[in-house]
Amino acid sequence: MPGSTRLVYGRRMETVRSSDGTTIAFDRTGSGPPLVVIGGAMSTRAAAADLASHLDRDLTVVAYDRRGRGDSTDTAPYAVEREIEDLEALIGVVGGSAFAYGHSSGAVLGLRAAEAGLAIARLALYEPPFMIDDTRELPPSDYNERLEAMVAAGRPGDAVEYFMRVAVQVPAEALAQMRGSPMWPALEAVAHTIPYDGRIMGDTVRGRPGSLRRWASVTTRTLVIDGGASPAWLHNGAAAIAGTLPKAERRTLDGQDHGPASAVLAPVLVAFFATGG
Repeated sequence: MPGSTRLVYGRRMETVRSSDGTTIAFDRTGSGPPLVVIGGAMSTRAAAADLASHLDRDLTVVAYDRRGRGDSTDTAPYAVEREIEDLEALIGVVGGSAFAYGHSSGAVLGLRAAEAGLAIARLALYEPPFMIDDTRELPPSDYNERLEAMVAAGRPGDAVEYFMRVAVQVPAEALAQMRGSPMWPALEAVAHTIPYDGRIMGDTVRGRPGSLRRWASVTTRTLVIDGGASPAWLHNGAAAIAGTLPKAERRTLDGQDHGPASAVLAPVLVAFFATGG
């Protein structure tokens, strides 16, 4: 349902109310068909600003704060279905149908939304972090429960560190530097949402390729993208989901990793969405 508009840091922030009353904040820039950008773990809509600046001549870029982050509110209890409803409300307010681009676990949320029947005309996925084989160490079976316990105990810093060490595989020495950096408080501010992404991933991080079969019936035209400099497990996940979706194509960006350069990614997205409708 419609929300409101106000200026935030010189940009016109808009809001929409989701089905459970949660307020979802978003920025809308550019012109052309709407493209909703779905961020991954701990990201806010600010993370999409650079990509939006490379897309806004061709597309109306809609970057939003997922619930519990940035200027969006949150409503307990959490369920993945509530995030799908957030996307449904957002798509409704920007025209009733939209393209979608998801990064990392945000790509998996995009897949779940397409599976639920949302009006996503075309979908682009960048490196959904599926762990479908033994090419990397898998998180422990109680990974999400540990994160939730840390958050409940008021230990957001420990939750961020655990996620970075276990899921992202950041080396210990780099983590120590991160904890003392100016960026750390911003990460702690969204630490309570890290388990949300764990629920979105579900059993797709348990080393079982069969966990991706649930999306075999999703007929949305999809572009699966990975970076040539990314580790093998991300390539394997991209290949597996591209081979599972009935209407998918795959593109590997030479020299890119899990954080692709906007100048490299944007033309690929524009070309894909320009032929959609």
